Formats: sequence, C-alpha cells, structure tokens
Amino acid sequence: QVQLVESGGGLVQAGGSLRLSCAASGTFFSIRAMGWYRQAPGKQRELVATITSDGRTNYADSLRGRFTISRDNAKNTMFLQMGSLKPEDTAVYYCNAEGITQRAVFGGLRPHPDVWGQGTQVTVSS
Repeated sequence: QVQLVESGGGLVQAGGSLRLSCAASGTFFSIRAMGWYRQAPGKQRELVATITSDGRTNYADSLRGRFTISRDNAKNTMFLQMGSLKPEDTAVYYCNAEGITQRAVFGGLRPHPDVWGQGTQVTVSS
C-alpha cells in the first residue's frame, strides 16, 4: 500500500508563511502527479496546485503567486510553500497522488489507486 503523510500545518497570523510537506511511503515504482487540495468548513474540496514527476506545475488561479509547489522525487516528498497568508486560506490541506504504478509480481507495472493523505489543518488568524 502507498501512504501519504502531510505535515507542517498550524496557526499563523495573516501575512505570514507556512511550508507544508507530503511524504509518500510504501512500495511503488512511480507517481505521475502529486497535488495539494484544501477544504474549508462548509465548502467543497478545491484544487490548490499540482506537480508532475517532470516538474510541470498547475495552480488555482486565485493562489498563483502566493503559493509555490515543489517536489523532491528522490525523497518522494512534495512541498507547498505558502506566503502572504490570508484568513480565507484557513482550511484542511490534503495531499494527493495519482498515476501510481507498482512492479507486478510477474513483471511489468500495474496501477495503484490514487491516494489521499489524512490532511493537515492550516489556520490563519486576522
């Protein structure tokens, strides 16, 4: 099984910064894309940013310029650097991995279901 564990959330004042980490563990051959999503109370989960294994990134338009996603493939870890935080950034931030492959017992690769982390709370006070 592949697991994702987020860390780095917490309480920060408006205008401050936080860096989230997401570490992938377990047995896998590759992960095509990883991403950050967030869910505020009473709202649907929304995209924050994604990054592919070759470094291509995609951001929610409203967050571009304040948030930066990065990935260390060697350490199977993804990061989200958040700056100029606002109270409306308060949410549970979830890590996601998709396009996971594992080595099959008799050779070749097999797909693994997409995986979500347990989430980390980010609270921005005004």
